[in-house]
This record gives sequence, structure tokens and C-alpha cells, in this order.
Amino acid sequence: MITQLDKANLLNHLHIKGDPLILFNIWDAGSAQAIQSVGSRVIATGSWSVAAAHGYADGEKLPFDLVLANLKRIIASVDLPVTIDLEGGYSQNLTKIQENVTKVIEAGAVGINFEDQIVGGKGLYSIEEQCNRIKAVRDAAERASIPIFINARADIFLNIEPVNHNNKHLEEAILRASAYAEFGASGFFAPGLRNAKYIGKLCELSPIPVNIMVLPDTPPAKKLAELGVARISHGPGPYAEILNTLKETGRKALSMS
Repeated sequence: MITQLDKANLLNHLHIKGDPLILFNIWDAGSAQAIQSVGSRVIATGSWSVAAAHGYADGEKLPFDLVLANLKRIIASVDLPVTIDLEGGYSQNLTKIQENVTKVIEAGAVGINFEDQIVGGKGLYSIEEQCNRIKAVRDAAERASIPIFINARADIFLNIEPVNHNNKHLEEAILRASAYAEFGASGFFAPGLRNAKYIGKLCELSPIPVNIMVLPDTPPAKKLAELGVARISHGPGPYAEILNTLKETGRKALSMS
């Protein structure tokens, strides 16, 4: 039987530059089983999707006990490694973040997304602040003896129109990737980055594997692989697509057409 440690090691080893791990993000046990059945190698939640499926907005609005209960059901329903979008750790307090990460590991998760956006506030944590937060997460994982994959998310690009992305933003991403790696991050997640030139440069200079999220104008998967991306995630896209289908089929049924 594959152990949690085995799953953690597998998740770490699946991040290969130029041969990306593709994650079609899920939100509950049923969607996890569906994606496992079509050949996924890893199960990954998306915070927006999980929150929406429970009737909440994103941004740590879904109570942490529900996040944890949902995670436990997902892990119990599949055989694959599971990584959870933990947003900002559900606290700004380092001790509380460690407690939450410990609970996630005890539930069986082997990876987390951990963002540098100040949830409920404005802007990003400074590099020093976020490095201390990442170190707290890594320390909790080491105490649990599970080498979780810490996917350090940087929200430099997401809230800026792609046409306005520039070299300064790229330089900050590279700086954060290097700093986060030094303090225990396993990968660097740059949601919102679509510019192929910038993606390629980030992959070239980041000391840890780069994760890009699929958006309507993101380069196709094969191109991302050529650029050196090691992880491709779909974020809220799968849930949004399912929800649109549900609305459309429901509209037709209710109109008797």
C-alpha cells in the first residue's frame, strides 16, 4: 500500500521542467474520483471552486473546518497524491499557520498552494514576510516528517491586465522565486502570467519548478512545456465550465424546451 510519504515523494518527483504535471483542479470527492478515473496522476483542489461548491466566496471565506472536512473526504475517495489550495494559510499568525498546515498533513495531503497575497487586505506580503511564512510551513512539514510540496504562489500578475505586464513585474517574480526557494518553497506559481517570453525567462531563472495556470489566452500546454514549465493547473476553470453546463441544461429543462 502506498504511504503518505510515498505520495509526497511522488508529487515532488512529478515536477519536471519541460514535461509538466497537468492538474485539472477539483472541488469535492466526486469530482476527484472523476478526474482520477480519466488518468490524472495527482488530485489538486482549487480554493475558488471548493468555496463556490459550498456556497461561499473565495478568499478564505469558507470556514477552515469545512475546508478540512472536504479535504478528508477527497483523500479518502482516491488513491492519488492530493494537494490542497490553502490560500494564505487561513491566518497571518505564524503559529496558527503551522497548526493549520499540520492539520492538513494529518488529513493526508502531500502538497499545498500558499499565496503571498494578503487575504482580506491589500497587496502582497513583503518578500521577507512571505519567506518567514514559507519557512513556518516548511518547519511544520518537517516536524510531521512529510516533505510536502509547497507551491509558493506569487500574485504579481493576476490582477494586472496582461498588456500591462512588464520587465519590472518579471524581475520581481524572479526575485521572489529565488527567495521563496531559499526558505523552503518547492515550486513557484505565477497565476495570470500569459506572455510566452516572460514565462520562458521565469522558467530559465527560477531555481524551483514553475507553475502556470490555464486561462483563455494562456499558451497551449505543448508550448508551455517547450518554455520549461513544470506544472500546469486549471484553477477555477473546470468548476466554472461545469456550472455553466448545469445552468444551461437546467434552463432548458425548466423551460420545457
